[in-house]
Amino acid sequence: MTQKTLLITGCSSGIGYDAAHGMRAAGWRVFASCRKATDCGRLMSEVFDSPLIDYDDSESIYSGLADVLEATGGTLDAVFNNGAYALPGFVEDVPRGALRDLFETNLFGVHELTRAVLPVMRNQGHGRIVNCSSVLGFVGGRWKGAYAASKYALEGLTDCLRLELRGSGIDAILIEPGPITSDFRKNSAKIFAQEIDWRGSSRADEYGALIERFAAKDGPDKFEMPASAVTKKLRHAVEAKRPKPRYYVTKPTYFAGILRRILSTRMLDAVLARG
Repeated sequence: MTQKTLLITGCSSGIGYDAAHGMRAAGWRVFASCRKATDCGRLMSEVFDSPLIDYDDSESIYSGLADVLEATGGTLDAVFNNGAYALPGFVEDVPRGALRDLFETNLFGVHELTRAVLPVMRNQGHGRIVNCSSVLGFVGGRWKGAYAASKYALEGLTDCLRLELRGSGIDAILIEPGPITSDFRKNSAKIFAQEIDWRGSSRADEYGALIERFAAKDGPDKFEMPASAVTKKLRHAVEAKRPKPRYYVTKPTYFAGILRRILSTRMLDAVLARG
């Protein structure tokens, strides 16, 4: 039986790193891509194929995919679009350029890689495109507007793609995690410090709670799950005969999904405003 192949982006840490190890252990040939050469080198030392793919760099998307296809003889069974970052801050304080940069990574790069992969999957008659969204892809939250906007957009794009691919043998699938153990908060704090002029904000006094969240906790968030919880859903998404269109991960995602179905917008806003 031919070994199945999977390209994963954003494998330097967190969800992508766990997925690379978990899917390899499940028998897949994993191409664990990173956006930095140093991280690719580290993954190679762990005996992974690790092409350089940076969603912000079109040339790296095509050259990285070309390296994958050269290694596989021109086929690819699945891609997991995982790379992303967050920019915390009130929507009114997010600069246009910073929002544009975030969309380059979280949406436009994902779109470009997906477009590049689709002809390969059409030619072979099958494939799975799995996009890592978030609970923030279908409900909002204070300080989370930029990230939520990118994930809402990713969900809309994926939903339309799924409809357009009906009957092709190719599935477009969403994974929607809530809080997952990773460096996500730490990395978000760095972006916040670079991009948000919170001291000059008309709401500067409200930023204290957000900065406290960055500062501190050594322990996990309430309801936080390990990255392996995402890997478990990824495995089902790429191996199931009939994969689900979307996979929830963590209790907050399930809870938000239920509330979104049963509450009015006003009532849901009241619940989310407490977070």
